[in-house]
Amino acid sequence: MLNSEDNTMRKKIYTFIIGSLISFGAFAQQDAMYSQYMFNMLSVNPAYAGSRDVISITALRRWQWVGVEGAPKTTTITADLPVWHERIGLGISAVNDQIGITKNNSLYTSYSYRIQFPRGSTLAFGLQAGFTNMRANFLSLKTTTSGDQVFMQNVNEWLPNFGAGIYYSTDKFYLGFASPHLINNTIIEGTESVQKQHYFVMTGYVFHTSEVVALKPSILLKYVQGAPLEADLNINAWFYDRVAIGASYRTGDAVVGLAEFQINQQLRFGYAYDMTLTRLKGYSHGSHEIMVRYEFGSSKKKILTPRYF
Repeated sequence: MLNSEDNTMRKKIYTFIIGSLISFGAFAQQDAMYSQYMFNMLSVNPAYAGSRDVISITALRRWQWVGVEGAPKTTTITADLPVWHERIGLGISAVNDQIGITKNNSLYTSYSYRIQFPRGSTLAFGLQAGFTNMRANFLSLKTTTSGDQVFMQNVNEWLPNFGAGIYYSTDKFYLGFASPHLINNTIIEGTESVQKQHYFVMTGYVFHTSEVVALKPSILLKYVQGAPLEADLNINAWFYDRVAIGASYRTGDAVVGLAEFQINQQLRFGYAYDMTLTRLKGYSHGSHEIMVRYEFGSSKKKILTPRYF
């Protein structure tokens, strides 16, 4: 049973979570967070569509700050495929993100035009368009300050948006830049509550140290106006192209342990555990994330050269 001090602290933590919803310009939080971003590239860069050369479907579920009331829970499903002799990639991404009294549902379609060079390298230019339905039950909150306009009405807004990106890849290297949301939508009229632009830079490489082991370091840089630049630094070690273990560091936020399993040519499973480094340390049981990817069919190229990205 929790004592009064624990109850008070948990209330402060819940207040911190609610406060994060209205920070960065009263409501400009960052996009949903993923530790296994390397499996969720379509959500941040539309130019990634079709890059795996087969029909690829990925589902990801994240439970952040387990044990803390109102903590984020995110479900993402993406699908993409190449068409027209693999010169065009098409994709779709659906996200359900719940944080405290807010629920955000997004649906975006992606298009990429892919220029293929000799020796297997590809340069892709991508566009995406869609919408986010943002809902917040502010009237359910009890506040100590009356007359705060942010809390005087519930929010149920449909926010159309579009984004763009570029993605260069080979069998062993990738580099990309993207801004998934280019429109600064106003969420609550008369306030500074806006959906701000996000910017991502991503890169990674594969080093084969032997016939058995391959090392795959990668970096994801994230920036949104009003928040500090954030970086995910990751390294995975693959064994026989079937099993991988890895670790990540998210600047100022968490350290992450990762595991991946290539069950067969079509099915891959991933798991990540985050240990927070923030003020929630000691009150959260960490964050858990699972990923399942299934790919329909496989080309001879894919069998001879496993796709690490």
